[in-house]
Amino acid sequence: MVIAKEEKPETKISYIAEGTVVTPKGFKAAGVHAGLRYVKKDLGVIVCDVPASCAAVYTQNHFQAAPLKVTQQSIATEQKLQAVVVNSACANACTGERGLKDAYEMRELCARQFGIAPHLVAVASTGVIGEFMPMEKIREGIKKLQPGVLPENAEAFQTAILTTDTVMKKACYQTTIDGKTVTIGGAAKGSGMIHPNMATMLAFITTDANISSPLLQETLRSITDVSFNQITVDGDTSTNDMVIVMASGLAGHKELTPDHPDWENFYEALKKTCEDLAKQIAKDGEGATKLIEVRVNGAKTDDDAKKIAKQIVGSNLVKTAVYGADANWGRIICAIGYAGAMVDPDNVDISIGPISMLKRSEPQPFSEAEASAYLQNDEIVIEVDLHLGSGTGVAWGCDLTYDYVKINASYRT
Repeated sequence: MVIAKEEKPETKISYIAEGTVVTPKGFKAAGVHAGLRYVKKDLGVIVCDVPASCAAVYTQNHFQAAPLKVTQQSIATEQKLQAVVVNSACANACTGERGLKDAYEMRELCARQFGIAPHLVAVASTGVIGEFMPMEKIREGIKKLQPGVLPENAEAFQTAILTTDTVMKKACYQTTIDGKTVTIGGAAKGSGMIHPNMATMLAFITTDANISSPLLQETLRSITDVSFNQITVDGDTSTNDMVIVMASGLAGHKELTPDHPDWENFYEALKKTCEDLAKQIAKDGEGATKLIEVRVNGAKTDDDAKKIAKQIVGSNLVKTAVYGADANWGRIICAIGYAGAMVDPDNVDISIGPISMLKRSEPQPFSEAEASAYLQNDEIVIEVDLHLGSGTGVAWGCDLTYDYVKINASYRT
């Protein structure tokens, strides 16, 4: 596992507000309406000028959708990717041999459109499970894809991958390696069926860093554990989730290794990109009105801290209490108790925002009005200290509202 060292004071990471997946050198994108949905864009592509180093992580659901199998086969061939084609509206999951054939055809069509080898193409899909791909529409849609480097090209791609999302999700950060500017850009979708290891979540990250595929894979796995795998909306893990990173190597610096003096710069920039996208997904949970961030300190291990943080943010009772602006810390301590991590029941602190609720497992007096007012905010922080060790963990989620039920009661209709 790749382990980042303590961030040094000289580590410089800059957030690029207008940056997108086409900001790193060598990348273009496009999105079109192929007719899979009534009016919205529903088919997109990212293309790199050169075969890029790559990495990917996938859903842990046993029923992996056909596009994931095709992407795994593509990457296994040469450990390079040059394009990823994505559709919304249809997940192409649980569709048997026909679904697999259709996913391979999507790969072939994309390769032909851009004059590259089929094994350099990844395929991703999102939408309704159990429906066959409308391949005639896909065939015609891929012919329309004309990637570019303008902001509107990136926005078209970002729009094409959405399902029940209410907003586009993008992030971009820059750092310096060997005196060269290195950029990392990302786009993601995800709103419901979110409980990674992974969830109904797709993320596509581009960078012009020079890094080998094996090291990029190791790094992505390490970062995924503290970003995408630490969000939850509803506890459901999808069949289609995938995060793909492509690195063009066009920034012009020496190849990165963990021993490179600027390694921390790259690691932290990629981590910030993934965390940013993950938080945007959590905040845009179906029907959500608030982002919840849970910070756990003093755990026996980092794994225990991460487990407890995710258990709290995933508790329906905690989520509904936050929605109702009810400072019911009893629901938080309940979630801590069944998280399956080491806890001293007589030595736990809990705070909601700046308000201490529990200290060394002793209830603290607090103003209900002040707590309720804090819980009206659209971003809520819950902090826990277990006083057992140095383990830390963070998780993100959202409140649970009436609208979540409405959206999912009529998802197919």
